[in-house]
Amino acid sequence: MLTWAIDVLDNRAKMIPLMRSCAILLVVGAACRGAEPRWWIDKPVCILQTNLSEWNSTLDPQRLVAQVADFPADTFLLNMGGIVAQYPTSVEFHYASPHLPPGRDLFGEALQAAHSRGIRVIGRFDFSKAQKPVFDAHPEWFFQRPNGQPAIYNGLYSACINGDYYHKHAPVILGEALENYPVDGLFFNMFGNPAFDYSGNPMGACQCAACAERFRTRYKRPLPTTTDDIEYQEFLADSAREVASLFAELIHRKRPGAAFFTYIQEHTDGIVSESNTAVGRPLPLWPYSASTNVNRALNSEPDKMAFNLCMSFVDFPWRYATVPAAEIQLRLYQNLAHGGPPAMAVVGTMEQEDRQALIAAQPIYRWHAEHEDLYVGQRSAARVLLLRGKQDAHRGFIRLLSEQHLPFALSDNWKWLDDASRHFDLVIAPSGDSEQLDRYVRAGGRLMIAGTTPPVLPVGQVIAQHPATQGYWRIHDHSFLPSLKNSNLLFLDGAYVELAPLKKPLLTLIPPAMFGPPEKVWVDKVETEIPGLVVAEHGEGRIAYIPWDVGRLYYRHSSPAHGSLMADVIDHLLPHGRQLRTDAHPLVEITLMRQPKHGRTLLHFVNLSGHSDTAYFPPLEMQNITVEIDEEFGSARAIRTEQELPVTRTGPSTKFTLPKLQAYEVIVLEE
Repeated sequence: MLTWAIDVLDNRAKMIPLMRSCAILLVVGAACRGAEPRWWIDKPVCILQTNLSEWNSTLDPQRLVAQVADFPADTFLLNMGGIVAQYPTSVEFHYASPHLPPGRDLFGEALQAAHSRGIRVIGRFDFSKAQKPVFDAHPEWFFQRPNGQPAIYNGLYSACINGDYYHKHAPVILGEALENYPVDGLFFNMFGNPAFDYSGNPMGACQCAACAERFRTRYKRPLPTTTDDIEYQEFLADSAREVASLFAELIHRKRPGAAFFTYIQEHTDGIVSESNTAVGRPLPLWPYSASTNVNRALNSEPDKMAFNLCMSFVDFPWRYATVPAAEIQLRLYQNLAHGGPPAMAVVGTMEQEDRQALIAAQPIYRWHAEHEDLYVGQRSAARVLLLRGKQDAHRGFIRLLSEQHLPFALSDNWKWLDDASRHFDLVIAPSGDSEQLDRYVRAGGRLMIAGTTPPVLPVGQVIAQHPATQGYWRIHDHSFLPSLKNSNLLFLDGAYVELAPLKKPLLTLIPPAMFGPPEKVWVDKVETEIPGLVVAEHGEGRIAYIPWDVGRLYYRHSSPAHGSLMADVIDHLLPHGRQLRTDAHPLVEITLMRQPKHGRTLLHFVNLSGHSDTAYFPPLEMQNITVEIDEEFGSARAIRTEQELPVTRTGPSTKFTLPKLQAYEVIVLEE
């Protein structure tokens, strides 16, 4: 039971699961008939996953579902089959849990109990591994290491995404499951050939006959032995998409109202991602994990659910030890603020050894249940588009835009540039080698390119590309870069593109010179004419190109000078100024979202001030945050503090003050 968490809540909150059941029961039945095929888009969604071990097969499904309902969640992600079936399967080479009591159908009973309470159920499958009898009968279905041996982990054999286990046998298993159980969706874990096993050991590139034949046919060469080969990575991604297409057709044909979820974008109804930790992961920690995942998914494929799971545990070896409570809450609030549902996974049952994650998450789930209408159909209202690039570089821009309170949409789908339904004042891209970018700028768009891939757009003649360099950029025009009025130099640590000199340069290179001992510093300094920033007109639009990786440098070092450079260039390019202006602390993340069906705008505030190095603490309370939005609104209502906020209008802008911000706030703006 969750009495240890529920007792701290008022009696009114205890009625939420009952009220929600009445509202959703008809939806579940309709979805199974195909009348509501998009519950994951059109209805409130609040997801809880209990990732069961096979020894949990003796649990009481009625009790488990009651705990999920009391949490409350309206969508339950539960183990179904694959490595271990939690139901009595009759398919050859598919095995029920050895702990499943005779005559017991754990999944079926849990599904029935959940549906009776109006809770949707997503069945979890994992086809990445199978037991030894399956390998003995069909070794050709399985992953083959470069040394010719199978990949075995804890007695399980890794299947290959290109083998017939995925292509022929898995559809038989899924067919049985879909015919016997009215699931609302299926989720597939570990979809493809992983590069590493659970202990972090490299797997190498699969050398099975299916992979060898397919790869040679496509690339006219033998398979590589390592996974860092670019063509092999492309090959595996296409293989996963092929299987996804097969599974999607099967699921949608047998259960038209069921959703298909896994970790890829193509053929799925929702893009699954995770906010997780690992003890060996390079520092610094990334506190915008959930924001990045949901923002990217929703703005890459807006017709799909952005499904970001908050993983409660520290790392694989410690699945029953939780991350800090404040980190759990930050991830869930970021999910909400960017248009995704609350979603969390715990390993095992709700009877957790470490209850901190559940205690931290439950108030947010109850908040969502009380205000679920705010979290359906959210769409980004940002007028800045950030196109995804290399991880460190785009993380630098994510941080910069978040700290500067510039609402932005993150996407790896460039089709937005040709979509007349979305207007962007500015696009930030890692390179300029896209026909869409060319059309966008020619038609009057503003573009900022930052990176060491020379753009094809007209930003000057490329002379050379230089490897990692430790030098400086000399600032020549402080009127263009007003935030750098007290600085004459920016440090460079990395590669850069050498462009032809400009008549009136904004930045120029100072190449490496002596830096020690102090008596010798800059004795041999040379000033060059190599530009570090180019601004050019193109058609009706304008381009700014920074020919070095300023995003990566800002992510790694947080130099205020690099941040000021990026902010000043952005301000120069924005044709109408900033969409939002505020005196909020840089660690207050602000997102601007629309709810088209409700005709209203939502302004979310997420307080990241509790993040410090490798720790997460409760955030500091912020007070009297002034916000001005470049739109006309007649009212502003703070939902957490239940306050109507006085608004003032200046031309097309609306201004108000948020008196208090703790961990999270959402303001409803209406005309």
